[in-house]
Amino acid sequence: MIGIHWRSDLDSSTGPTPHPRAMGKRPAASILIRLDPRARGALQQQIYSGIRLGILNGVLEPGTRLPSSRALAEDLGVSRTTTLLALEQLLAEGYLATQRGSGTFVARELPDDLHHAAPSGPAPEPKHPPLSARGAALAAVPPAARRLKGPPRAFRIGTPALDLFPLRLWSQLSRRRLRAMSPAQLDYGSPHGLPVLREAIAEQVRTRGTRCTAAQVVVVGGSQRALDLICHLLLDPGDQAWLEEPGYPGARSALLAAGARIVPVKVDGDGLDVETGARIAPGARLAFCTPSHQFPLGLPMSLPRRLALLRWASAARAWVIEDDYDGEFRYGTHPIPCLHGLDVDSRVIYVGSFSKTLFPALRLGFLIVPPDLQPAVRRVAEVQPPPLDQAVLADFIAEGHFDRHVRRMRAAYRERLEALAAASARQCPGELRLRPVRTGLHVVADLDGVDAEQVAREAAARNVEVTPLAAYFADRAGAANALVLGFAAVGPDAVRRGMERLAAAIAAVRGR
Repeated sequence: MIGIHWRSDLDSSTGPTPHPRAMGKRPAASILIRLDPRARGALQQQIYSGIRLGILNGVLEPGTRLPSSRALAEDLGVSRTTTLLALEQLLAEGYLATQRGSGTFVARELPDDLHHAAPSGPAPEPKHPPLSARGAALAAVPPAARRLKGPPRAFRIGTPALDLFPLRLWSQLSRRRLRAMSPAQLDYGSPHGLPVLREAIAEQVRTRGTRCTAAQVVVVGGSQRALDLICHLLLDPGDQAWLEEPGYPGARSALLAAGARIVPVKVDGDGLDVETGARIAPGARLAFCTPSHQFPLGLPMSLPRRLALLRWASAARAWVIEDDYDGEFRYGTHPIPCLHGLDVDSRVIYVGSFSKTLFPALRLGFLIVPPDLQPAVRRVAEVQPPPLDQAVLADFIAEGHFDRHVRRMRAAYRERLEALAAASARQCPGELRLRPVRTGLHVVADLDGVDAEQVAREAAARNVEVTPLAAYFADRAGAANALVLGFAAVGPDAVRRGMERLAAAIAAVRGR
């Protein structure tokens, strides 16, 4: 006997009422089908879900005969059509089976999704194969910054002043573009970016001291995608590649993913030490650098070093990837032309991004590639970023909003940097020494008498984000005892409050 228990939430009864009906020779069981006319979903779906749940939970075992659609409708107080449709759906999905002249039964062989039902005991340990050696190396690469969950706070690295972005203007440009879109623009577009945006970028990079044609610009989904694309295109597994020491973790990930053998090349006061790199890996296939604002040390590469790097690349027939991630922002110094502007041998591939100048969620970056690489890059860059975002960004640049926003941000970041310097001198005199800052959105601060890693943990407990400089070294033994502090993400008041908490974290570590 199988009893079908039902209850409607509109019923005044205090509990389910059993309605036993003969169902074969199996022992009696009970299944609750809860019907609520006010609930979302048709009664048919509620009946379907109730019976299916009984099967999944093992209350209705394989081979058990169910009532007819007419009897089920009478028990539940619904129309026969409703129960008939629910049973037909279960039949179609393989939960039920029919035998001519005998009725409807729970299927002997149940659908695959029964294997995904929650187990009654502890889940067994998965026995998956291990990561590849390359996968394990990628998983071990530290993030670019240590971030706490939630909105921007002091001293988050890599986040611009989102509170000052002209969101209303961006919304107006977006609505205008949406109204003007045609059905044809909803199709797949050019894999290397909208022509109007590539033209705007080609014009915009003139402010960075270089020139290119729109045909050389390839729009991609952020600078990390650009690095991955170029490294996979230009490197074979085992090829040597220079990487600044300390250096950007995103570049390390891209090189590892391409199977390159990374050669750490030290950075000194003039930038990447080209002489050392040429001595330890003269035949390297590629060099990655951040010449306008070295990440994370914040130093610009000197002109003699830039020229030396270009000479080495030309002689070695190697490529140079220039990541110009935040070179737009400078304080009390003349603009530093990008390395690409000095290149006469087409060895430099320029990587640009709008994450720092506008906002990270835009996820738009670009490459400037030499003419002979254009066909290959376009074939590889087959996934086009959202055309609407590209079109809005093109308007933002072409109508002068981008230049005005960058000028406004320079003034705002200067104010936030000055607030950071003043708060550090007041709250941490003699304990935290800020290194000079000429460009960019972060500063390196040396610590005296306390360990940077311990301070970072104490600061995180106080809702402040700082990253030890050692996190960016391949060989941490050579790292200075210092912190990397971003100063762009929050305003001067939040910077001052953050410095108070950082001073408390330093005091807590010192007190141990």
